[in-house]
Amino acid sequence: MFFNLLTAGAIALGVTVSAAHADFLKIENEAEFMQLMSGKKLTRPLVELEVKQDGRIHGKGVRWEVTGSWSWQNGYFCRDLFWGGDELGYNCQEVRVEENRVRFTSDKGNGQSAVFRLK
Repeated sequence: MFFNLLTAGAIALGVTVSAAHADFLKIENEAEFMQLMSGKKLTRPLVELEVKQDGRIHGKGVRWEVTGSWSWQNGYFCRDLFWGGDELGYNCQEVRVEENRVRFTSDKGNGQSAVFRLK
């Protein structure tokens, strides 16, 4: 998502968002988040994204380029995203992880969710 990081992108790409699962553990801080993302890509059907340590987001959604920037603010992954040149907007998202899956939930955990695999 990315996704509203990823959720707005997933929604914009027409990808079905997943329901919440109680077994996902919340990522509480930027250090945990970066450890999780380091050297990995976020993937789901037709989407492949990288969240870089330097604050950049880059990848592909369907056939179009996804770019953006991110920061960690008050326990949330906050991103500004562009998909195929269209602005998807700014959103802060709750991040949860279970094994090799990461769930991003828009609107600080109160919106729609998208689950990605870490590869």
